[in-house]
Amino acid sequence: MTNLSPETVHFRTIQPEDNPAVARLIRETLAEFGANRPGTVYYDDTTDHLYEMFLKPKSIYYVAEWLGKIIGGAGIFPSPGLADDTAELVKMYLFPEARGKGIGKHLISRCIEFAREEGYKKIYIETMPELKKAMSVYEKFGFRYIDGPLGNTGHFGCGIWMLKDLGAG
Repeated sequence: MTNLSPETVHFRTIQPEDNPAVARLIRETLAEFGANRPGTVYYDDTTDHLYEMFLKPKSIYYVAEWLGKIIGGAGIFPSPGLADDTAELVKMYLFPEARGKGIGKHLISRCIEFAREEGYKKIYIETMPELKKAMSVYEKFGFRYIDGPLGNTGHFGCGIWMLKDLGAG
């Protein structure tokens, strides 16, 4: 069996046929951590239609595929109400077998690179305490905690907000 690592994973942009697999990834991960509650993407209708959502200009969604299965994903999106120079890192999820192997770091790096190429100056994140491991990864990428939400995402279930200045490391 092939070892799971960033070198053995196929990273690509989301395709229409990926919608059910990515929705399952998001919902199963949130349920695993007890974060499947109102005010999160668990209940968003867009979770079932991510390919269509990411057709919006200046947005992208990457999936990580291993042995024909989507095992992770992350995207950059110009969420409603954010400043024009700010995008949101969204829907960053990994199945358990993909965690701790550098897959998430690779996805985040691709998202940051895309945001820079699109001219964004900042990246915003909304998350929740249940996802502590993800927060420590975001910290390593230079995201800092901020006191309140930005924009109008509608995710009132997320009580932790972070921001990265793309001019900084």
